[in-house]
Amino acid sequence: MGLLVDGVWQDEEHELRTKDGRFVRAKTRYRNWLTPDGSAGPTGDGGFPAMPGRYHLYVALACPWAHRTVIFRMLKRLEDVVSMSVVGPLYGPHSWKFGGWPGATSDTANGKSELAEIYLIADPRFTGRVSVPVLWDKERRTIVNNESAEIIRMFNSAFNRFTNVTTDYYPQALRAEIDEINALVYANVNNGVYRAGFATTQPAYDEAFEAMFSVLDQLEQRLSRQRYLAGTAITEADWRLFTTLIRFDAVYYSHFKCNQRRIIDYPNLSNYLRDLYQQPGIAATVNMDHIKTHYYASHRHVNPSGIVPRGPLLDFAAPHDRGRMG
Repeated sequence: MGLLVDGVWQDEEHELRTKDGRFVRAKTRYRNWLTPDGSAGPTGDGGFPAMPGRYHLYVALACPWAHRTVIFRMLKRLEDVVSMSVVGPLYGPHSWKFGGWPGATSDTANGKSELAEIYLIADPRFTGRVSVPVLWDKERRTIVNNESAEIIRMFNSAFNRFTNVTTDYYPQALRAEIDEINALVYANVNNGVYRAGFATTQPAYDEAFEAMFSVLDQLEQRLSRQRYLAGTAITEADWRLFTTLIRFDAVYYSHFKCNQRRIIDYPNLSNYLRDLYQQPGIAATVNMDHIKTHYYASHRHVNPSGIVPRGPLLDFAAPHDRGRMG
């Protein structure tokens, strides 16, 4: 997949794994926060006040991390507040590129052809992976943040003056529980599928595989008692899990060898997944063509032929039973 080193593209993947074959996700570099008054957030520098028209979101519909931010932008009705560009599902010579595919767009903020160019505007000597999502400041012409977990929290609350949506997906009373769920799900499910799929030794794969399905079993039991992960209302924790679950049966089960069970084989998880998918506006954020094309055709180290499978048949619009959970 390659990366930028001192502003120059290098076709290398050494940064993705340790010597024992375990996948190691690179840390995101840009960690500034948008806040209502421009004061500094939990990390990074201040000077990024939330205001309409100033910020631009770069996403890939294929990517589960970027998908989170698309969902929160939609949920909080920020489409007219934060503009957005969508890269195509296939990697170009330098990773993500704009346009060239149904559902992809041009770069309407900077007029570039590749996302790598956006990183180089922010820092001509940037070193690291060219990842999505990217939250861009049109005024200061720099990247504010490229950590999805933080961008969704900004969208949840920083723009409240500019939207009529008052729903809080990270309520104060549930924050400790949400954080605990997020930590478990991130390590073993969100990132767990990559730890299995990108493992290059049997022990590394086995370790990721066993941890993933142990946690999926725990989540199945949790959802037997309550409708959503933190109780009766949808929270941030649900949307963070959703973007992995929606990709699981089509991609991770086969492409990443996560094949002990499909999500459809879990009664509670599969009904829960359909419940979330059928929430207003969510189906429009899911682009299965981008998802399957990206994983199967871009990850040639995993799928050398690049053939994208036609199946499986998935019906996320089928009825679910979660209403009885209260």
